[in-house]
Amino acid sequence: MSAVETLDTVPATPTEPTPCAYSIGRRLSLLLAIQTVIGLGVLLAIIYGATTMLFVAKHEEELRSYTAVLVDVVRDAEAQGGEAEVKAKLAWLAERRPGTFVQMHRADGSELYRDAAPTFDVTAPASRPMDFTVPVTGGTALVGKVVLDCSQDAKTARRMALLLIGSVLAGAALVGWGTFWRVRCSLRPLLDLAGQTKAIDARRLGQRLSLAEPVEELQPLIDQFNGLMTRVERTYVQLEGFNADVAHELRTPLANLIGQTEVALSRERSAADLEETLHSNLEELHRMAAIVNDMLFLAQADRGIKARRGKPVSLAQLVEQVVEFHEAPLEEKQLSVAVQGDAEVSLDEPLVKRALSNLLGNAIRYADNGTKLGVLIVRESGDSVRLWVENVGPAIEPEHLPRLFDRFFRADTSRCELEKPHHGLGLSIVAAIARMHDGFPAAESSGGTTRVGFSVQTR
Repeated sequence: MSAVETLDTVPATPTEPTPCAYSIGRRLSLLLAIQTVIGLGVLLAIIYGATTMLFVAKHEEELRSYTAVLVDVVRDAEAQGGEAEVKAKLAWLAERRPGTFVQMHRADGSELYRDAAPTFDVTAPASRPMDFTVPVTGGTALVGKVVLDCSQDAKTARRMALLLIGSVLAGAALVGWGTFWRVRCSLRPLLDLAGQTKAIDARRLGQRLSLAEPVEELQPLIDQFNGLMTRVERTYVQLEGFNADVAHELRTPLANLIGQTEVALSRERSAADLEETLHSNLEELHRMAAIVNDMLFLAQADRGIKARRGKPVSLAQLVEQVVEFHEAPLEEKQLSVAVQGDAEVSLDEPLVKRALSNLLGNAIRYADNGTKLGVLIVRESGDSVRLWVENVGPAIEPEHLPRLFDRFFRADTSRCELEKPHHGLGLSIVAAIARMHDGFPAAESSGGTTRVGFSVQTR
């Protein structure tokens, strides 16, 4: 199979769909409109139900009062003139009570009286009937039925229902529009912040977010963002300084390499001269390789890599091994080393040795001749152990102590050796190794004694 065919058969990785952005104003307006519809709908439904119940109660009261009148009239009429008088009285009442329909039956079920053609549909749902009984002479009774025309009240109820529905919809629309307008006005500070954020770039890292009228809910976000920008600005400045320092540190060995090579090529040289030039160039190359390796190590540490801890070891023994490695420079400056304390700690032994070597080398470099170096192993509260390396020599100004672990930082020229220049990453590596062990570096300097160290977590 060819390479092209192989690439073609690789399935494409599906891309996740980008979620659609939504408008806070529209969403709040819709939610409040729905709540308004529900709230007003329930309230107006209760009002409509109460009104309907009042109409029903009114109709029942009218029917009861009219049937009472019919009972009295029919009883009196039957006593005075019999069925003929009853019919006459009922016809007379029918002319005076439009909107009602009356029908009477004898005890045997035959029809006694019926109003003329009614002006409304007596079988319609809007009509309300009521039965009544009228006792008459002879021990029998007449059975009557009266129907009340409620169509006008039904029309009124329908109109009221439409009015209430329209009120609910109008209220929801008004609340939704008002909410949307108020939300847009309330979110204007966010738009201002978005505009200020958009204006920030690499040339204006010092710009900070602010509002003419502080908003309580937005102030924590503004403070957090401004704090983030402060850290970004500081990191950016450090990065620019780091780049400049790297260029400066690499420029010197490169210039030496170029100069020595040009001199070697300018005229005929003996094999011994060329060998000496190669040895000198090799030293410069080793120095450049050390800078590059240290920078790579710091880059890995910055990505959050943690130390690989092994079995517990004695820190005092590690210190003694590192001291033996520095035996030559110690004898050269007539220095002695005293180790105080010990602790069994599970840690990355090569990394801790490297940090101790850097601290010891730094102390040797700046210690006064014939003095004593101290290595202190102190168990702190909790699960932390701190290692200090102290020397007697030039003091470090208090304002320089916080930056002592910055890359390529040198407090002053009095603490630099021109004969054996170093590239200023040793203490930065110490700080990185401390972070890899969940610890942190520290430095103190007073009374001619400088103490530099770092802590490690025991677990």
